[in-house]
Amino acid sequence: MEGQDNVGGRLRELSPLGLYILFHLRRANVDYAGSISRVAEVPIERVLEELDGLEAKGLIRRRVGGSSVKRSEARFKLSDEVHKHHIYYELSREGEELVRELTRDPAKLSEYFDWLVGHRNVLRLLLFLFEAENEHAGTLAKVVEDTPCNTVDLLDRLESLGLVAKVKEKVIKSSHRRAKPKPETRTHHVYYRVSELTKMLIRYSGLRRTS
Repeated sequence: MEGQDNVGGRLRELSPLGLYILFHLRRANVDYAGSISRVAEVPIERVLEELDGLEAKGLIRRRVGGSSVKRSEARFKLSDEVHKHHIYYELSREGEELVRELTRDPAKLSEYFDWLVGHRNVLRLLLFLFEAENEHAGTLAKVVEDTPCNTVDLLDRLESLGLVAKVKEKVIKSSHRRAKPKPETRTHHVYYRVSELTKMLIRYSGLRRTS
């Protein structure tokens, strides 16, 4: 029980971007800020700030052995960057243990998102939206078992956290909305999609397999 409480406590110290970086580094082995920024589509200034914070918490560490890393070691390193010098990061032992525990028990991630946003079934919504690609609050309200009005507030909160984004098109084609019933094909709604950060977090954490 104490170990589980510790995992929950460490999680609550993390932003969604910080959480993503941990899973990114597990997948990449070692990586640098520019690569993380590019994959997650997050400004590099925010990534650098998160890397500093994660390092201060003891969850990641700078790569020992210099700033030049072989492509075989950095799985996401592009071929034309093999000889470029960057500051590389990798998971610390504590970071590896945290990621391993979250992979073993995805319910902790569900609890984290509910706590972060102050609403239940948040991870269920994100996973649904990941699969549906585009959806509006009316349908998503059924997913989180709440009213459309409260769901709009929830989506606004998720948007402020960089986890979802509004879709610019006013009318979504049925081919771009996998969960869309046929009678609503031409109905105008405000649609939402998961951000690239959320998309990559779901992929790298293995949450898609558990949904």
